[in-house]
Amino acid sequence: MGQPQLVLWLVPEATAPLVMRVAGSAATGRLLGRIPRGEAFAWSVEQPAPLPASANATPASGGDAEMELRWWGKRGTFGAMALFEIKTEIPFTAAEAADTALLEHGLENWSALEDVIGQRVWLVGIFADESEATQAWATVTSLLVDAGVAIVGEPVRRSLDDADWRDSYKAHFHAWQFGRLHWVPVWERATFSLPPGDAVLWLAPVMAFGTGNPATTRLCVERLVTLAAERRRAGVEIAHQRVIDAGCGSGILALSAALLGYRDVAGFDNDLEAVRVSEENAALNGLEGKVQFRLGDLVTGFADGPGDVVFANILANVLIQYARELTAAVAPGGTLILSGILAVEVAQVQAAFAAVVPAWRQESRVMGEWSDVLLVQP
Repeated sequence: MGQPQLVLWLVPEATAPLVMRVAGSAATGRLLGRIPRGEAFAWSVEQPAPLPASANATPASGGDAEMELRWWGKRGTFGAMALFEIKTEIPFTAAEAADTALLEHGLENWSALEDVIGQRVWLVGIFADESEATQAWATVTSLLVDAGVAIVGEPVRRSLDDADWRDSYKAHFHAWQFGRLHWVPVWERATFSLPPGDAVLWLAPVMAFGTGNPATTRLCVERLVTLAAERRRAGVEIAHQRVIDAGCGSGILALSAALLGYRDVAGFDNDLEAVRVSEENAALNGLEGKVQFRLGDLVTGFADGPGDVVFANILANVLIQYARELTAAVAPGGTLILSGILAVEVAQVQAAFAAVVPAWRQESRVMGEWSDVLLVQP
């Protein structure tokens, strides 16, 4: 028997230690990893105790972010466990319909895992045992038929021991490339061969899945790589240009800019934990001191002056609300790159920014159900 393992559902993004409070007593633990989509985490309990079916937890450092926990297994002391997985492929074009069906019916055990780059989608369910999984499969297939979602082939069923499900996210995250820049999970470091003249950003698990939707991140970094190449061809020395990543998350955009040759790079986030994680990821890539990460929001974060390239991979409603602050943060002739925008929201975002800076050139792209907006100041 190993360390007792728990699965946490409905937990917001977090990497800090948590404290569970059960009937007035506390059991501390740490996050070991998470299964895809960031909705379930492995929890190693350092002070195991008899646990009810659910309880609350708060960050060990305090704060008001209360988190709901649900335990797999029976009431009582929790021991090492195995889970059961059902996985099947569905058409890439059916991802949104499947996701909507899962959300509308509250099927929290299921996730639609989308590989935007490979244009594939899998429906994955994690359950306490095979019997529960079989019942859940019958339910979800009926709902998918009603939603017009086809099943591609037979589902794969398997039992997951602790090591299997703690590392299951690795099966859904692979190295990818755009131009001369590669993004590679750190667990592939020993086998990855970097082509001459290219650069690589190593991604730790929290970096791979803690940056928001991967499509929105890819939209941003593709813009960044393209922009850097265009400016070099035009004779612009990008080393002397300033890049600002507003809402830096785990730092992937700012660190990518540093690898491309930008030397004046800054990132800020209103979450101190995000700043800490970004600094850790800089250290992982040997970029300590190359990027200045700090605490800030869309009002205070631009205090050090405008940027030649400004990123904001956030949410459409936030982008619209702070359109004036974001455009004011762009230097003359600079570029503003927005993402975190659903494709159905892009027209609304473009209209909001056109009202603030009507003379700026705009363009947008769509990747899956997500989009970006690029604005260039004259």
